Amino acid sequence: MTKARKIPTHELTYAALSDMVLFGHLAPGQPVTIQGLVRDLGAGMTPVREAIRRLSSQGALKPQGNRRVVVPRLGLADLDQLAFARLTIEPKLAELALPGLTPEAVAVLRALDGAVDAAIAAGDVPGYLEANHRFHFMLYSASGAQVLVDIARSLWLRFGPSLRVVCGAADTAALPDRHGEALAALETGDATALARAIGNDIAQGINQVRAALLAGAI
Repeated sequence: MTKARKIPTHELTYAALSDMVLFGHLAPGQPVTIQGLVRDLGAGMTPVREAIRRLSSQGALKPQGNRRVVVPRLGLADLDQLAFARLTIEPKLAELALPGLTPEAVAVLRALDGAVDAAIAAGDVPGYLEANHRFHFMLYSASGAQVLVDIARSLWLRFGPSLRVVCGAADTAALPDRHGEALAALETGDATALARAIGNDIAQGINQVRAALLAGAI
């Protein structure tokens, strides 16, 4: 019997630190020490430094002096570029995904949407962010377009911390959620409607972050 491949420590550390960035556990503009990350992640200095290096190359972290790193603050120009990239790439990923989605995959997407709805109803922002991320990337992974999926992941790492701030300050009933439209398009096999629904979902979050930036709330 073939043994399951053990995931290397540096990959586990990178994934854990990515989640901290993506789901807003590290606030934009708030420096954290590398030693503090070593403690929080329960990992050695070498894998933590490697994870920081990788995330810095993706624009998700910025090294500072005194062994500190920070999640960069978004500016309006940054947001405009992220909006262009996300609204170009992610609806296309959804469109490409449609032919590869099995009934079982659609059922999982429905369950994830249910988790999103439950988190919104409960005011559970971390639960919302995690279920929302899983919904999008389960859909995108069916596209077979791995280059575009990797780019989308990098874009989410840059956008996620600011979205977390906005979600934490807002009534959760107003959180971005157009998944019902996407699921309806899946049921009818309408790739154009699916791409449009995902675009509308993304635009809702982008507009909320833009409003917060203009108000000086981030």
